[in-house]
Amino acid sequence: MFTAGRKIQNDKGLEPSEFEYNVAQWIFDLENTNQELKSDLKDLFINSALQIDVAGNRKAVVIHVPFRLRKGFRKIHVRLVRELEKKFGGKDVIFVASRRIVRPPKKGSAVIRPRNRTLTAVHDAILEDVVYPAEIVGKRVRYHLDGSKIIKIFLDPKERNNTEYKLETFSGVYRRLCGKDVVFEYPVTESA
Repeated sequence: MFTAGRKIQNDKGLEPSEFEYNVAQWIFDLENTNQELKSDLKDLFINSALQIDVAGNRKAVVIHVPFRLRKGFRKIHVRLVRELEKKFGGKDVIFVASRRIVRPPKKGSAVIRPRNRTLTAVHDAILEDVVYPAEIVGKRVRYHLDGSKIIKIFLDPKERNNTEYKLETFSGVYRRLCGKDVVFEYPVTESA
């Protein structure tokens, strides 16, 4: 009755792939072996997982969790990521909440679309999920003469030690999920 199969529940009822089942099995094993995570992982499950190639030969594992369970995952995020990165052999692990984008309503329709279901709001929320536990303190958009644009995201320097080695992973994962080029930096502090 209590197996790894209950740790993965796809939205559409699809059968999980082998990689998704392995991720669910590792989370199930962590729940059974790690005493400090046991009570927190009891009611949590994932929707899907995928492996992304990032710059160079690095890989990242993106785990999609249900939107309503994101607070439970954030509570144990640092410990869970540390344990899963050991299991994956050094691959970066990123948790992203599953969100839905709704089309704009047709002209003359009385239906109102919630603000958090717009494309911009969903992409901003995915960006915050990707860089968690670091916080975004600034955002700049630079337009080039050829029409291309680059988004610069400034992260909180307090989390520099924990996130500096993951900056390439953050930009690769966000490019794959949203299709936008992003550069992550830390703000330069001026000494007087």
